[in-house]
Amino acid sequence: MVLPSMKTFAAPTPTAPQRSNHDIAQDFLDLSFVMESGRPLPRMTRFTGPIRVRLTGAPPANAHADLDVLLARLRREAQIDIQKLDAQPSPTPENANARPPAEITVDFVARRTMQAAVPNAACFVVPNVSSWEDFRRKRAESSLDWQTLPQRQFLAVFIPYDTSPQEVRDCLHEEIAQAIGPLNDLYRLNDSVFNDDNFHAVLTGQDMLILRAYYAPELQNGMTRDQVATRLPALLARLNPAGENPKLPRRAAPPQPTPREWITAMEQALGARGGYIGRLAAARRALSVATRAGWQDGRMAFSLYAIGRLTQANDPETANRAFLAAGLLYATLPDARLQRAHVDLRLAAFALASDRPQQALALLERAEPVMQRAENAAMLATVLMLKSEALRTLNRADAAAQARLDSLGWARYGFADDAAVRQRMQRLDLPSP
Repeated sequence: MVLPSMKTFAAPTPTAPQRSNHDIAQDFLDLSFVMESGRPLPRMTRFTGPIRVRLTGAPPANAHADLDVLLARLRREAQIDIQKLDAQPSPTPENANARPPAEITVDFVARRTMQAAVPNAACFVVPNVSSWEDFRRKRAESSLDWQTLPQRQFLAVFIPYDTSPQEVRDCLHEEIAQAIGPLNDLYRLNDSVFNDDNFHAVLTGQDMLILRAYYAPELQNGMTRDQVATRLPALLARLNPAGENPKLPRRAAPPQPTPREWITAMEQALGARGGYIGRLAAARRALSVATRAGWQDGRMAFSLYAIGRLTQANDPETANRAFLAAGLLYATLPDARLQRAHVDLRLAAFALASDRPQQALALLERAEPVMQRAENAAMLATVLMLKSEALRTLNRADAAAQARLDSLGWARYGFADDAAVRQRMQRLDLPSP
């Protein structure tokens, strides 16, 4: 099979923040003064001058172009002074002084090398190092501890070079955002990459507002949580006047923190280890925690979604019920259109397997523009692959062929290599009815 040219996304069209500044301020503080591990951060740290970014190691073909798009967005939307440095050879005694330092070094290494050192990380960022060798040499030193950092001077982002173009781009967005801004992820945020549910692949309008506030002149490096909290209301009112609209819903009380028990269970459920039985048991524990807490937000919906993902092949009826429940809950949340589109994709697969192509087509056509706007090529390829099958079943051969061709173009960006694209296209992986 001869594959078409790789498709790439046009100019980004991020959605503007949809929530009140009151709620955004709470999220900003929880993102900025707590680490993903739950450890508190005593002070705000950020870069204090222009930020320069350099790619080293073995950058894949798309990395430079995707980085250019990201940095342009950070300059335009977040008003951050950030530039890419031209690639230069490794320093030698003759050229060491001519090579300007980079505040952020993006070092591309082999996936196997990365996972031998940090098994559960697809990509990650480390302060006070500038290369993989530097990280390996210093990894036990306290200088790599974010809690002790007085300010950000230089750091490194590590990304595998032997992965899909989309995963490279996604890592650039998530890790550079954390390199310059907040270090935490919050499962309650449906409209952000600062969320370990991995629905969002690129920085959202909400993320750009958070980063713009992080570098606003009202805030300074080294400020405490209380100091930042006193300045946030006026700062967000200046940057995001729409968030002052009294008609926007706002939390009546501070959000319930996500307990470590739920986070651990969800990580086990969606991780690569533990086997089917262990992972399903972990997903059920997460759902139990969400039920006891009485959540009616994205965390409950994601608990249901995890059950659906894990049971889709072995217990389709349970999976279908879980996806339906997750979809109904996501539909009540104003900032969860992307999550609902992921559910629509799963439900469409069930509809196709149950000989309901018209229903599948309706779900897929609702999901397609959402995936397009979210710039998720892997999921867009899957949507179009299933759409092609639905159209073929409805005897719309020309439209089916076009959907399949478009799917292949997006798949070349979304999946690791052409062999993976061909394998994916040769089987639809539909659940049994």
